[in-house]
Amino acid sequence: MGSEYDFITECKNKVLSGQQITSEEATTLINISDSSLQLLSDAANEITRKLCGDIVDVEALINAKKGKCQEDCTFCSQSAFYKTGIDTYKLLPPETIVSNAIAAKNDGVKSFCLVCAWRGPTKSDFEQICQIIEKINNEVGIEVNCSLGFIDKDMALQLKKLGVKRYNHNLEAPRSYFAKICTTHSYDDRMNTNWIVKDAGLELCCGGILGMGETRMQRLELGLDLAKLSPEECPINLLVPQKGTPLELQTQLSISEILRTIAVFRFLMPKTILKIAGGREVYLSNDQEKALLGGANGIITGGYLTIGGNSPSDDFQMISKIGLEA
Repeated sequence: MGSEYDFITECKNKVLSGQQITSEEATTLINISDSSLQLLSDAANEITRKLCGDIVDVEALINAKKGKCQEDCTFCSQSAFYKTGIDTYKLLPPETIVSNAIAAKNDGVKSFCLVCAWRGPTKSDFEQICQIIEKINNEVGIEVNCSLGFIDKDMALQLKKLGVKRYNHNLEAPRSYFAKICTTHSYDDRMNTNWIVKDAGLELCCGGILGMGETRMQRLELGLDLAKLSPEECPINLLVPQKGTPLELQTQLSISEILRTIAVFRFLMPKTILKIAGGREVYLSNDQEKALLGGANGIITGGYLTIGGNSPSDDFQMISKIGLEA
């Protein structure tokens, strides 16, 4: 325990001095004993507070186009490959999306993300999205983020021109596990899109999903790759098995495994907004506070793409209860 404490402290001080921990050090950290897990979380919290402050980034999203996606991601109930029984719809009318953005702003949420279930937008789809963004800018005045799948450089530059702050394109799974999660596109396809986003000057939101059958070391592998991208935001989703998908019977991760991963991701990405996202209510329940005091400093509120979530008022109350701000 003493030597583990010394090692955690040494790594924490290294990060706080502006240095990066090595993959070997990260390996030791993620395999720390259960008895030292609280020490690891406390160190991750200290890094968060000193480098990111006490603010929790609160974001709302809208599933602007739902279902019938032509990709075969095994975790996703929106894939056309699986019979999941979800309702589907084409791109929502601008008025519906704007009203949702207004509601998010009235709830005290700072940013609003447009998410669409498709491989990438057609020219017509993209033009409609751009018009919707302009409408939100003119009528709402809330930070707009997008998650539109694969985009090219011209699209990325257009989003930047429209004032979109951040673009989300998750790696989803570790490289060594990716082929078990998706076969209709590759890990490199996703990485390439992220470089396009960064080259266009947009902030990058890039994370993944924990608990899809990957090993602890594969979760670290994902964290190391994410750190290379230096995303401004990293959503940490927790698989909620969806009926009809190949992962519907997947065993849930333990809370300790989730907290361990979040803490190490903080060591790897000390200044990134680490956002606990889909599945946090299911897995962490009353332990969500532990995540926000163990390396995480962001949440998505009000529900996700196909599952519900906490209300914004409940989330703001939780944040205040633990002495943080939103």
